[in-house]
Amino acid sequence: MSGAVALQVASQIALGLLLVALLLTVIRLIRGPNLGDRILALDLITVLAAGFIAAIAVLTGFSLYIDIAIALALVGFLSTVALARYLMVKAAERPRLEDER
Repeated sequence: MSGAVALQVASQIALGLLLVALLLTVIRLIRGPNLGDRILALDLITVLAAGFIAAIAVLTGFSLYIDIAIALALVGFLSTVALARYLMVKAAERPRLEDER
């Protein structure tokens, strides 16, 4: 087996595993008992999407896809930080609202 064939097989296996992980993450997104679980699932979906793009870049040999995957990962990270900050502010306001009653 040559190196190119091994790389193609490994990329196809990686795409299959990423698809399984994506399906399990969507289930967690739908069934998540609280907002924190859903935010974590959305973050994992963006990471998996970046992994998909990177695996396709390896499979096709088109290296511009790597830049797109990096940009997607950065946007996903920033959105996760923003949502986590929102949860922190919301949690900090909750005791104040209960004290006012």
